[in-house]
Amino acid sequence: MHYDWEEKPELNITPLVDVMLVLLAIMMVVAPNIIYEENIKLPQSSKTSQLSKIPPVHIVIDKNKKLKVNKDIFQFNAFMDNFSLYSKKLDLKATVLISADKSLDYGVVMSVLAAVKQAGFSEVSLATNG
Repeated sequence: MHYDWEEKPELNITPLVDVMLVLLAIMMVVAPNIIYEENIKLPQSSKTSQLSKIPPVHIVIDKNKKLKVNKDIFQFNAFMDNFSLYSKKLDLKATVLISADKSLDYGVVMSVLAAVKQAGFSEVSLATNG
């Protein structure tokens, strides 16, 4: 028996590739139809305590820097002090929504936002048109 040491073995991977492509095609057809559902049992809540709906605080800033908080009107120059006094009669857990004219300077809106945060509100949103 004579073995040629110069001969290099070549692997024929064509059948392997054919089988893998068939399996891939089967998975692509079957996978969208698989629905996985896990049944879970949620805990029961106490029926005695109900969440109270806290009305949001709307702050509107017009292009002349006049601020309207809900239905009360404030001047921009004195807003920091006046809003901290005004916020004493509001619930600090309420959501604050700030709407500002797009022609205003960024600093104006940020100073109003700083006043709201300084008053103790934690949920503050800036309103956009989109």
